[in-house]
Amino acid sequence: MSRSVQNGRFGEELDVTQGDAELVALAQAGDAAALGALLTRHEAGMRAVALGVLGYGPDAEDAVQDAMVTALRRIGEVRDPAAVGPWLRTIVRNNARTTRRGPRTVPVAEPEWFAQPATSPTPEEALDSGALRDWVWHAIGELSEPDRLVTLLRYFSDASSYEQIATVCGVPVGTVRSRLSHARRALAGGLRTAATTAHADVSAAGDARWREGRDMIATAMRGDFDRVVHESWWPHAEMVVPGGPRGGRDLAIRGMTTDLEAGVRQRLRNVVASGDVLIWETDLISPPDDPEHCPPGALWLQQLHQGRVRRFTLFHPVPALV
Repeated sequence: MSRSVQNGRFGEELDVTQGDAELVALAQAGDAAALGALLTRHEAGMRAVALGVLGYGPDAEDAVQDAMVTALRRIGEVRDPAAVGPWLRTIVRNNARTTRRGPRTVPVAEPEWFAQPATSPTPEEALDSGALRDWVWHAIGELSEPDRLVTLLRYFSDASSYEQIATVCGVPVGTVRSRLSHARRALAGGLRTAATTAHADVSAAGDARWREGRDMIATAMRGDFDRVVHESWWPHAEMVVPGGPRGGRDLAIRGMTTDLEAGVRQRLRNVVASGDVLIWETDLISPPDDPEHCPPGALWLQQLHQGRVRRFTLFHPVPALV
C-alpha cells in the first residue's frame, strides 16, 4: 500500500511514493506537502554534501536548512523536475563553499541549466504568484518577532548579508546567525510535517500594504511627511539610524524635509510585511545637479504596535550581488 498524507489545500491524498517529477509539479502548483515530501526524500543527500564540504558542526546544518528555505522560494524555477535532487544538492554545495570562504548573499542554485531562462519571474515574483505563498507567509508569521525580522531581511530585502542584518537589528552577527538558524529549523520542520491545512490568501493584505506604502511615500514627496508621521507613528516612537543619530518623530520629519529641500526624491520599490514587522525599500533619486548626493536606496524598517510605528530604523543597504 502506498503511503499518503493529507493535502489540506486541495483536500486530496498526497502519495509520497510518487516520483520526483510528479512531486515537483505538485509543489510548483502550490502544494506545500509535496515540497515537504521532496525535501524529506533528499535531506540525507543534502546533508551528506554539506558534511563533505564543512565537516560535522552547525555550519553544515545551516547549509542544509538554508537550501530548504531557498527551495521554498525557487521551486518554480526548476526546469528539469526529474533533476530536483541534484538541484537541491547544488544549492547546499554552494552554501557550504561560501560558508567556508566567508559571508555571502542570498544563496542561489547553480549551474544555470538547472534554472529556467532569464525571462522567468524573480524568486519573489514566483513566490507571490504561487499558492505556496500562503503557507510560506503563514509560517513566517508564526515565528517570534526577532526570528521573523532576520528572516524577512535575509530572504526578502537588499540588506541580506549577515553584517547588514546585524547593523539594522543592532545585534551581533552571531545573534543573527542564531536567529536565522532557529527560523530555518522552524520553516524546514513545518515543511517536513506536510502543511496539512489550508491558509488564508495573503494577496489582499499584501496589496493593501503596497497601496498604503505608495500613498504615504507620495504624500511625503509632496512635502507632507509630518502628516504621515503624526497619523501612523506613536507619539513616543523611536527613530534609529545605525551609526548615526537617534531620536523621535521630529528627527524623521527633519531628515525628510532636508532631503526634499535638497531635491532628493524617493520611489517605493519593495514592500515586505509580516505581523508587526513592515519593511519598505525605496529608490533614492538624487537631484540632477548633484547625482551623487545620496545612496541609491533606503530600507525603512518599521516595527509596529497596534498598527502604528513604535520603532523606525533607516538603513542604506548595499544590494546583494547574486
